[in-house]
Amino acid sequence: MDFFPIWLSLQVSLMATALTLLVGVPVAWVLARRRFPGRDLLEALVVLPLILPPTVLGYYLLLVIGSRGPVGRALAVAGFELAFTWRAAVLAAAVGSIALLIKSAQAGFETVDARLEQAARTLGRSEWSVFWSVTLPLAWRSVLAGTVLAFCRAVGEFGITLMVAGNIPGKTQTLPLAIYDRVQANAMGEANALALIAVGGVAVLLFGVSRLARLRY
Repeated sequence: MDFFPIWLSLQVSLMATALTLLVGVPVAWVLARRRFPGRDLLEALVVLPLILPPTVLGYYLLLVIGSRGPVGRALAVAGFELAFTWRAAVLAAAVGSIALLIKSAQAGFETVDARLEQAARTLGRSEWSVFWSVTLPLAWRSVLAGTVLAFCRAVGEFGITLMVAGNIPGKTQTLPLAIYDRVQANAMGEANALALIAVGGVAVLLFGVSRLARLRY
């Protein structure tokens, strides 16, 4: 059995989750704590990946990062290729999963008593310090839940990845694409093995996180 799709999916999912944390947590905090013109539009854009079919998202993403797209052309000038590479698979997984992290983290930040944050500010704490010492410690379970959901969604990403990264064995073929290929080739034994690895890995992760979430502060 070819283990490359498993390792690629693990790497892609970890990098995509890191990217969603880097972008998603600040966006979630802004949506939870700030009121500004265009906030409703931003919130609508956040949930868009949950509503649109993955292939539609992949198509529009390809128009942006492809060789004829604005980002693709700019990267080509710098000698950097994004579409139909493993990096495109990371981007696809991040786009497909970031909404789960943002909405979960936003819900957690909204439950934090704003008076506690204000009390920290009156003691001279900066916004950065308030976030790390007050807000995040009180909302960490929601952020953790969103992170796990985003990771699991990244592992299972299929449609967007197929559109922007392709299904290239040994290069961009992730675990869901490999399972699809094995089913198409009627290699059901290998498809079952890959599917069991995916299910088993996610089950172990969810079990571990559920135990961690029961810990007290």
